[in-house]
Amino acid sequence: MKHPLPAHPERICILRLSALGDVCNLVPTLRALQRQWPQVHITWIIGQGEHSLLAGLPGVEFVVYDKRTGLAGMREIWRRLADTRFDALLHMQQSLRASVLSLGLKARVRIGYDRERSKDGQRWFTRHHIPPNPRAHVVDSFLDFARTLGVEDAIASTPEWRLPIPDEARNAARRLTGGNAYLLVTPCTSARANNFRNWTVEGYATVAEYAWVQYGLKTVLTGSGTTQEREMGARIAELAPAEAIIDTIGDASLKTLLALIDEARAVIAPDTGPAHMANALATPVIGLYATSNPDRTGPYRWRHLLVNRYPEALHHYLHKTVDDLPWGHRVRHPEAMALIHADDVIARLDSLLSEPIDEA
Repeated sequence: MKHPLPAHPERICILRLSALGDVCNLVPTLRALQRQWPQVHITWIIGQGEHSLLAGLPGVEFVVYDKRTGLAGMREIWRRLADTRFDALLHMQQSLRASVLSLGLKARVRIGYDRERSKDGQRWFTRHHIPPNPRAHVVDSFLDFARTLGVEDAIASTPEWRLPIPDEARNAARRLTGGNAYLLVTPCTSARANNFRNWTVEGYATVAEYAWVQYGLKTVLTGSGTTQEREMGARIAELAPAEAIIDTIGDASLKTLLALIDEARAVIAPDTGPAHMANALATPVIGLYATSNPDRTGPYRWRHLLVNRYPEALHHYLHKTVDDLPWGHRVRHPEAMALIHADDVIARLDSLLSEPIDEA
């Protein structure tokens, strides 16, 4: 039986486990739900790392799922929520793992993606679906869930984030930067097979030197501390002036990273979580895009600052245009990001930093 959508839901469950950028992009949907129904109780089932980023978000009960615990971890969540019946489950994670987890949750209605955007068999686990929106940004795709529930200001209002940053994270960030004015650069994306979203070491070093010489801005390098990230950070530091680089790779928690981003003059990053964290904090982002479609995954509020070589990459490596391929199609070529030149990034920097830094 297909139940009607609730007019005034009292309990809503959001199921979105990962990733860092995506959970940031989901926050405006959460805010829209809270504005529409201030008394609604929202439970968000979320991944462990993602929770450490968003912990403290007002008005949300977080239920953390550690993917390493497998089915045992799911059973624990089912036991915890055994007495809870949700008016609506927003199934916003397109993975078989998330769909299996959803089976043990009690919900009157289960809302998933439309046929065009649905993947990994999600439609088998949901009865209601968001309306088609074939060329939507990820932020708007999430907001489609609120629209489906009848949230009017999901259409009319400007997306709202307001991520919490504790004082101890701000203090840790200031210790790392020494009070210097800086750009923040996250040079690496997640190390997945055929990812190819990282820009060049030479490009980052050139931009870091320019920012230091022209504007007196240091470059703070950030990352989670994997071998790949540490090696790339070290290579950038070798090529750039020593006084221009502050290497914090592996030294900052996610909350400290939020504080670092919040205090930065700008962020430079490929399609990775910190770009969307910066977007959420209203810190200007120069996004570097050639292998993924920035109209789908670019920093939502800063798309005018993008360096976008995605159309060129499609033409050069696939002999296609954006309109020839599914929305969000990836260019899986190791040299695609080299289509971005340092001068492209410097031009965006100049548009932001044309006034001298006020040392006071």
